[in-house]
Amino acid sequence: MTEKKFYRPNVAAIIVSSDYPKTKDIFIAERSDLVGVWQFPQGGIDEGETSEEALFRELKEEIGTKKVEIIAEYPEWIAYDFPPHVAAKMAPYAGQKQRYYLVRLKSEAVINLETKHPEFKAYRFVNIDELLGHIAHFKKAVYEQVISHFRAKGYL
Repeated sequence: MTEKKFYRPNVAAIIVSSDYPKTKDIFIAERSDLVGVWQFPQGGIDEGETSEEALFRELKEEIGTKKVEIIAEYPEWIAYDFPPHVAAKMAPYAGQKQRYYLVRLKSEAVINLETKHPEFKAYRFVNIDELLGHIAHFKKAVYEQVISHFRAKGYL
């Protein structure tokens, strides 16, 4: 008998600055609860909410702005498993299935990490080639897949 795994529906944003496409550096933020762990803004999709609605809500909750323009959407859901220590906290979910969006900050957007429930303590824009050196090991394969797709399509 096989065990059925449950994946939490989630949305993630790959953010480029308002200088895009001239500059293609990517936004990453350091988690408040884990030293040296950087990631894209992401979060769960609430019941009855579309992935696009969740994207804008999560951006506002996590980086203080939803002033972005969607450039592209990854064409399918991507799932990954949590490491055991994270899975224990996230039960009954074994991991997340995510919808990725490539978004450009609008020129009037102001990033503010001091939100109601801060998830990040710092942020920076990094070159694509240095991106994976900052990312948690269990997310790297997904990040590589999504970045490769957007590169192949000419977006990055």
